[in-house]
Amino acid sequence: MLRNFYNTCLNCFKIPELKSRIFFTFGLLAVAQVLGFIRIPGIDGNVLASHFAQNQSSGGMMGLYNTFAGGSYDRCAVTALSIMPYISATIILQMLTAMWPALSKMSREEGGRTKVIQYGRYLTVLLCLGQGLFYANNWLHAEGYARPLVFADTNHIWYYVQTTLIMTAGTMLLVWLGEQITERGIGNGVSLIIAANILTRLPNAVQALDGMFFGESPTHSLMGTGILLVVLLIGVIAGIVALTQAQRKIPVQYASRMVGQKMYQGQTNYLPLKLNAANVMPIIFASSILMLPEFILRWLTSVTTTPFLKDIFGSLQISLSYGSWLYLTIYSLMILFFSYFWVAIQFNEIQVADDLKKQGGYIPGVRPGTATSDFLHKTMNRITLAGAVALTLIATLPIILGKQLGIDQNVSQFFGGTSMLIAVGVLLDTMRQIESHLQMRHYDGFLKKGKIRGRY
Repeated sequence: MLRNFYNTCLNCFKIPELKSRIFFTFGLLAVAQVLGFIRIPGIDGNVLASHFAQNQSSGGMMGLYNTFAGGSYDRCAVTALSIMPYISATIILQMLTAMWPALSKMSREEGGRTKVIQYGRYLTVLLCLGQGLFYANNWLHAEGYARPLVFADTNHIWYYVQTTLIMTAGTMLLVWLGEQITERGIGNGVSLIIAANILTRLPNAVQALDGMFFGESPTHSLMGTGILLVVLLIGVIAGIVALTQAQRKIPVQYASRMVGQKMYQGQTNYLPLKLNAANVMPIIFASSILMLPEFILRWLTSVTTTPFLKDIFGSLQISLSYGSWLYLTIYSLMILFFSYFWVAIQFNEIQVADDLKKQGGYIPGVRPGTATSDFLHKTMNRITLAGAVALTLIATLPIILGKQLGIDQNVSQFFGGTSMLIAVGVLLDTMRQIESHLQMRHYDGFLKKGKIRGRY
């Protein structure tokens, strides 16, 4: 198996076009990572260095966000906002497209898709300005540092303007890099940037594991917690791969037809319905929405001077903190809800049934038209429930075990379902694109032919 993988990797570099795309992709990903180490002007680097010597990561939901940003938030880098505002803007536009007929009509017209993408960029800039202002305020009034994080002689108004504009420019630069990777590289550029950011946190997770099991005062047993973590990691990866690849194949029979003087026999094909059609979107929805209450409550706690209100806001912040039972309950329900919501706005069973009817196809035992759309609706609801439950377990189980076992947050976040689901899903999608190039040149892919055929 390893030999086949090695030969396949060599074959990738025998195709000039594929080789140039791979090198181009790695080059832009390297540029994106370098940007995460360029500190914003006005931030005292010595204070940051002394703080990192004692604390390597932010806690709570900011720790999860920092994982998606590749640690650039902790480093106060120019790309501290990462590419998440662009993803949030894309999600908002996709939801509006499904619910707003005028926008939906525009997306289907010639050149309309380009306009929708342009609107997404404008919305990204607005989100960056609001979120960048919030981050700049957090750093100006940062707690837990030995000295103020921002230089004392810095003009606060200029600091806010400069920091917000620099972070907005950093995010838009990442968006441009992602679009260039998608167009001239291999894989989805935006998704690859997030996956690369997640994978760059691996050294922090390894360092935390070393402290847990082999430090001066180990906090966990290698034969107990260590084995459990390995089993959990293998189980989560296997579950993610199965959840990503699983699909229900609905047989479709096409009637015989005559073209000119030639009769074509009816063929049997399959309509693939993915078990997890929403992919990682429900988790991104739920995580993004649950970040907002913590941001608001943290800000209210810091600006409120009334002790009674400060205690209330502080208690609410603790109740909704990352990993609490209230957080997990709301998180799970939101994943279930958004799984159905995403399928409802993306899968139009009425249109699928009409297309089958126009092409002369039908599902055996089901009448064409309304009966077919009802059958597809019921089938999709059943498999979506199974996929949503599995997605919820993958996303929440590592968080629960991390809190119950007191595992370091660097480890629990990296081996958590959310980060791993994004990374594995992106890598599988990239492998599919590489395999398509290899198959066109009659080279073997990363997987056996039977498995490749089963994915389509």
